[in-house]
Amino acid sequence: MGYYGMYFDPTYWLVIIGAILCLFAQMRVSSTFNKFSKVRSRSGMTGAQAAQRILQLSGIYDVTVEHIRGNLTDHYDPSHKVLRLSDSTYSSTSVAAIGVAAHECGHALQHHKGYGPLKFRTALVPAANIGSKLGIPLIILGVFLGMNQMLIQIGIWVFAIAVLFQLVTLPVEFDASGRALDMLGSYGLMENDETRGCRKVLSAAALTYVAAAASSILQLLRLILLFGNRGRRD
Repeated sequence: MGYYGMYFDPTYWLVIIGAILCLFAQMRVSSTFNKFSKVRSRSGMTGAQAAQRILQLSGIYDVTVEHIRGNLTDHYDPSHKVLRLSDSTYSSTSVAAIGVAAHECGHALQHHKGYGPLKFRTALVPAANIGSKLGIPLIILGVFLGMNQMLIQIGIWVFAIAVLFQLVTLPVEFDASGRALDMLGSYGLMENDETRGCRKVLSAAALTYVAAAASSILQLLRLILLFGNRGRRD
């Protein structure tokens, strides 16, 4: 690979840019959530109570709400129809907590209504897990085995599936946030100024998904620049 390949790889800038984007997004969501976690909702409902109320008003009776340890580890599990809320959401009466709980209810509503992108993302999960775990190792193995082009190309394509998952995640997350804000307003669970606070929290959270997708795309681009055309050059 020569001097530049061994000692200085200009494509590292793509990785650095991706890391900076992810760091900025994480700082943004942490600061925004912390700000609105100190603002108590006028309804006095906890995140868990708000989630149960939203599910009931949406006509969803087969989804249970559970507590899960951690901070902002909230998620909806479509395979078991369980909405799991973290320590920072489950028992909190803050505007931030209710916003996050409503967002997860948005995913439950997507599942209930058969939202296409969510179905596609769920179907991609097994392949995406393989891609995120094996893509880079396959490429590294191909390099150590004397630039084995077959292994390298397989690694790139496997990693690309993980990138595709990140891209499909974006419309799913944005749609869930949109549904959340609509439900909070139409069900009368929050005042307009509170809903604006929720919008800021959910927008900051969405930025983390955008940053993750951008970082993955930059990483894929780097791999293509490094190895994509090497077979034809060799």
